Amino acid sequence: MWETTDPDGRRVLLTQPRWRQIAEQHPELASSRDAILAAVALPEASRPGHEPNEEWFYARSVGPSGWVRVVVHYHESVGSITTAFPRRDLP
Repeated sequence: MWETTDPDGRRVLLTQPRWRQIAEQHPELASSRDAILAAVALPEASRPGHEPNEEWFYARSVGPSGWVRVVVHYHESVGSITTAFPRRDLP
């Protein structure tokens, strides 16, 4: 398990099963685990997600696309990275 802190000071976790799922579904990100954690800690942009207690964090130049979106779900004051995937641009 890996851990970072979001800009609001909340703990955000990335579990081994979630990381494995991200790397399998998006092999272009398989070498970008640290960059994905950094996207949460120091995002270049963030947006509320579509679901309650969900937030999207963005970083540029991670993998082959222009951006990467990292989806975090929060339970109380702790977040969990549920997925990450490349994006050509911000939504």
